[in-house]
Amino acid sequence: MSHLPVHTIDSAPAASQEALEGARRAFGFVPNLLGVLAASPAALRAYLSVGEAFNASSFTDVERQVVLLSVSAEHECQYCMAAHSAAATAAKMPRDVLDALRSGESIRDARLETLRRTTRTLVTSRGRLREDELAAFLEAGFTTAQLLEVIAGIAQKTISNYTNHVAETPLDRPFEKFAWAPADVAPETLRS
Repeated sequence: MSHLPVHTIDSAPAASQEALEGARRAFGFVPNLLGVLAASPAALRAYLSVGEAFNASSFTDVERQVVLLSVSAEHECQYCMAAHSAAATAAKMPRDVLDALRSGESIRDARLETLRRTTRTLVTSRGRLREDELAAFLEAGFTTAQLLEVIAGIAQKTISNYTNHVAETPLDRPFEKFAWAPADVAPETLRS
C-alpha cells in the first residue's frame, strides 16, 4: 500500500492533470509514479522536464536505459527497475545486458560496461570521479558532454527513486512481469 496518494487524472491538482493526460496518451495508462508526483505540480514538472532533456541527450535508447537502470539498481528502487526493464525491452536492449544490469553483474559489452560503471561511480561517490575513471569513460568513446548527460539521468532517477521509496509506489500491472527486488543483486556488487 502506498504511503502517499496515487492520483488519477480526476483527483490530481488541476496543474498536474494535463501532464497525467499526456502520460495516459503516451503509455495507455498513468504510471503510478506520475500519480504520486502529481500531488506536487512542481515536482511532477521537474521530473518530466529532466526526463525530457535526458531523452534528448546524445545517448542511444539502450545507453539511456543503461544509465537509468544503473542508478535505479544502486538506489535499490524496485519500481524503477521494473519500469525501466520494460522500457529497455521495448528499446531492444540485448537480454544479456538487461540481465547483467538487473543482477548487478558486469556487462560483456565493454562500452556499455564503462557507462554502467561510470554511472554507478558517480552515484556512490556523489559526483566525484578520479582521473583514471574519467579517462576510461573518454577512452570508451564517450564525450565530456555525455558525462554531463549521465548526471542529468542521475538527477531524473534520483527524483523518481526517492519518491518511490518514500511513497512505496505500487507497481503498475504492465511492469509486473519485470518485478525486481534488491535480493536479486549480489550484495558485494551493489556496495563494492
